[in-house]
Amino acid sequence: MTSDLTRAHVERAERFGARNYAPLEVVLTRGEGAFLWDVDGRRYYDFLGAYSAVSQGHCHPRIVAALVAQAERLTLTSRAFHNDRMGDMLARIAGVTGLEKVLPMNTGAEAVETAIKAIRRWGAEKKGVPDGEQEIVVAAGNFHGRTTTIISFSDEPEYRRGFGPLTPGFVLVPFGDADALAAAIGPRTVGVLLEPIQGEGGVRIPPDGWMRRVRELTRDAGVLLAWDEIQTGLGRTGRTFAFEHEDAKPDVLILGKALSGGVYPVSAMCADAEVMDVFGPGSHGSTYGGN
Repeated sequence: MTSDLTRAHVERAERFGARNYAPLEVVLTRGEGAFLWDVDGRRYYDFLGAYSAVSQGHCHPRIVAALVAQAERLTLTSRAFHNDRMGDMLARIAGVTGLEKVLPMNTGAEAVETAIKAIRRWGAEKKGVPDGEQEIVVAAGNFHGRTTTIISFSDEPEYRRGFGPLTPGFVLVPFGDADALAAAIGPRTVGVLLEPIQGEGGVRIPPDGWMRRVRELTRDAGVLLAWDEIQTGLGRTGRTFAFEHEDAKPDVLILGKALSGGVYPVSAMCADAEVMDVFGPGSHGSTYGGN
């Protein structure tokens, strides 16, 4: 039964907020490790993990201590300056991913958008596809975020309804179907953007060997492979990254969610210099990205 306290919090949020979510009538107030508590003192096991953003557990003491220490010292510099933490962070992520360079952003959708921009510009400048004609192959059933460009290649009608005109330049193929992917790659294809495991509407695991075949197809065709490991990355599948299960290292790796320990929005687009260096000063940016 919903308490008066819970109802008051819910009603206030609904009065002043947009109804773009339909949350359960549970008002959380505290978290520790795998547990959450609501305003009425009830304890819950957290099997959602904020959509995998708090894989390290709620309020992990080492993460909170680092956050507090930095917040008391310096919180934001913007990218107009260097700071004494950026280089160490980038080097650490590069070391874990095995890719040479890292472009930090905030949300997962921003990192996906960054990857799309990098792939398109690489296609125009390095592959020679005329600007405006680049195509990226994606999978049906995907979920990469909710920005206008990203929903343009979603096949979920509610994500797209009323938000047109949508962004062109994407080709959908069935998830897990390597033959369909091979057939979709053409002269205007500059990249392939996929999740190793899909999580929209259930957990969809591809056939054995699919990731390896995707890597072979993209390499042979001379197009970039981007794995979106925002949800599967950082230990969620038993390896640091899901692509490691089939030795399918990408050209572009997209990270987010648990990258920050669930306390500060942090995402990243990772790639070798050949791809990352398509960005020059002024071509991309974020006030909070990297802070």
